[in-house]
Amino acid sequence: MPLLYLLRSESVAGLRAAIYEAADRGILCNDAEVTSSRWPKSVQPAVPLWLASSLNGIPYDPASGQEALAILRSALQAMYLDDEPGFFYMTLHDDKGKLPASTQADVHDAYKGMYRLLAAPESSAPAIRLLGAGQTLGKVVEAARLLREDWNITSEVWSCPSYTRLMREGHEAERWNMLHPLSKKKTSHIQTCLGSRQSPVLAVTGYGQHIADQIGSFVSAPFVALGADSLRETNGFPSAQWIVIAALKALGDEGTLSMRQAGEALKRYALA
Repeated sequence: MPLLYLLRSESVAGLRAAIYEAADRGILCNDAEVTSSRWPKSVQPAVPLWLASSLNGIPYDPASGQEALAILRSALQAMYLDDEPGFFYMTLHDDKGKLPASTQADVHDAYKGMYRLLAAPESSAPAIRLLGAGQTLGKVVEAARLLREDWNITSEVWSCPSYTRLMREGHEAERWNMLHPLSKKKTSHIQTCLGSRQSPVLAVTGYGQHIADQIGSFVSAPFVALGADSLRETNGFPSAQWIVIAALKALGDEGTLSMRQAGEALKRYALA
């Protein structure tokens, strides 16, 4: 029977020991993030790398209790009813209830790796699409507000509890299409969500930038990733102001805005 394993571990060794006890089949919930640490998300840098490369496990970084519950329900369905092999991993942290509530239908897609949290205003296409995971999602929501109020820029906010799952499913769809050239093409979940629109996509993670970078090849629009190691001046997650700077620069690189606005934002938020 799969185990629901609650633990606090900052190392790969601790997680591997738990996986061994669970016979490589269970749901690991790690609350290391509630403790202070010099590591991003209070785990050693090897942890997200190991999780991303462990093909028999799927890592999640839920942003809220609502997301964690949706992922847990789907994981139990997969393991107990569908008898799927492997393990699931979730980071846990305090839910301060500051995120907008989602519908049950939308948050159900948290298990698939992403769902839309905030749409752009009606009759207005988003100038940029912002993706966030875990505790960085709150920073992304705040950045969307700053973009709207300070710079009159519309944005769309997506929650991405698992960049790794999105990446793997993207590769699976590509492989299937290559092996079945005469069949109808499969579309991965991230491609279904983001479509073929060309408004830039900015993906943010509390881990190293490489975790969000995993989905870059499946985004048809200009793509930028931002992580805990992207900005040497910051300590921990990218702030909402730094996310705004990255968004303005992405729009400047695309030619939608003058690059001067990114420079003005650096001065306005006292980041330069």
